[in-house]
Amino acid sequence: MNVFKSILLGSLALWLTSCGSGDGLKQTHVTIGTGGLTGVYYQVGSRVSELVNKKEALYGLKCTSSSTGGSVANINQLLSGDIDFGMVQSDIQYQACEGKGAWEEKGRQELLCAVFSVHPELVTLVAADSANIATLADLKGKRVNIGNPGSGQRLNAMDALKVAGLDVEADIQASNEKAADAPGMLKDDRIDAFFYTVGHPNGALKEATAGKRTVHFVPITETADLVAANPYYVTDKIPAKLYPNATNQADTPTFGVKATMMSSTNVPDDIVYAITKEVFDNLDKFRAMHPAFELLTKESMLKGLSAPLHPGAIRYYKEAGLLSAEGE
Repeated sequence: MNVFKSILLGSLALWLTSCGSGDGLKQTHVTIGTGGLTGVYYQVGSRVSELVNKKEALYGLKCTSSSTGGSVANINQLLSGDIDFGMVQSDIQYQACEGKGAWEEKGRQELLCAVFSVHPELVTLVAADSANIATLADLKGKRVNIGNPGSGQRLNAMDALKVAGLDVEADIQASNEKAADAPGMLKDDRIDAFFYTVGHPNGALKEATAGKRTVHFVPITETADLVAANPYYVTDKIPAKLYPNATNQADTPTFGVKATMMSSTNVPDDIVYAITKEVFDNLDKFRAMHPAFELLTKESMLKGLSAPLHPGAIRYYKEAGLLSAEGE
């Protein structure tokens, strides 16, 4: 039986290195760019790596997660070849593929490919109760962290401020720190509020709600036109039950994007195929790895993608019956 198993595994490995682009798995180590250590992006990268590394002997792949500055930074590292996969907000994916936003001067980034989408990420505004911030408009004159340059959340915060008619330079005292640093700043009374685009529940937000300085989530409700004009945005609510230490009595309405896994055409088809297969074939295990993944379905993980699918992902989706033989 052991001999048969060895022959079978060897045959599978040989098949994997002979299909797709024909080049096989030349790469033995792949890196997934994520985000801050307390964010769900890092959890996605870690959990995907965990699933793939269980089959290291089969695929010849060792997968690791890297904490990064977020969506914009991940796209730029994908383009430079510093990482092989990257977690990217759906709005930032759209901008890079369309040559907008940070890529307006560079044009469409045609090396980028989508692999799958994951959880919704909601634009979350956390404020100290003592700061008297009940609406977006109440941010005027306040100390607000909008996120570090290169992060998708910073761009979402800017969009939220615009719909409230607030100028980031004239109307608020903006700080530019990473989201992971913001809870400590809020607890120490160095800021009055902060934006964080993230999947829920989130460790940094639990930290923010657990200090002596009581805090709440601020509703963001003025977004109908923004969502209508931008197909990557959705409306949703932050469940109050996830943060019992916050002073909110009800769910908080807001808007958001979807988290997506991206790669590039420079990454061999067989590598993308193997990673896609391990996530989708073990979706029940993946869903159990973090509360933000609980409602994922195979079908929902093909939505919210504005970049072309990577050929390696397409091959798996066709085999699994998620795409027709002719295409999407």
